[in-house]
Amino acid sequence: MAAIKSKDTKPEMIVRRGLWRRGFRYRLNHKRLPGHPDLVLRKYRTCIFVNGCFWHGHNVALPQMSDGRCKMEDIIENSDCCKIPKTNREFWVNKIRRNKERDKEEQKRLAEMGWHCITVWECELKPSKREETLESIAFTLNHIFLQDRRCKMADENSKEYHQEESENYLKAAEEEL
Repeated sequence: MAAIKSKDTKPEMIVRRGLWRRGFRYRLNHKRLPGHPDLVLRKYRTCIFVNGCFWHGHNVALPQMSDGRCKMEDIIENSDCCKIPKTNREFWVNKIRRNKERDKEEQKRLAEMGWHCITVWECELKPSKREETLESIAFTLNHIFLQDRRCKMADENSKEYHQEESENYLKAAEEEL
């Protein structure tokens, strides 16, 4: 498994090229953020994770055990894009379960820090779905940007309103004196 690349994978390169073509600028594998996201778009406060279906157990329901392990007799349904090997099955199920739990925890920590997270799956980047997926990412990023901007403008407007209201109150109090 040491030979498995975690950076510059083919699915990641597809997403990077697609976003760059659409005018989005990003940083790669930001070390200061939990989980070292594949792409970080600071302007949008968004992290993009490009996950391989096998390594992150896309659409695979893994049975939960009290000690975190899996019994060999548990029935595990493979998905179309993720097939768990039959040899050394317990090892692979536990590894994929840990990966899924770690992904969930990292995204939770990023959300607490105010970051949005987008997960792109390898199977969504097949040629038949690629453009639709990239357009969906672009739409989501623009939507996030507009929502964040709308919230900031609303906060600024409410601050200005309260400031004007307090100034008017003070003026009225001065006039009475």
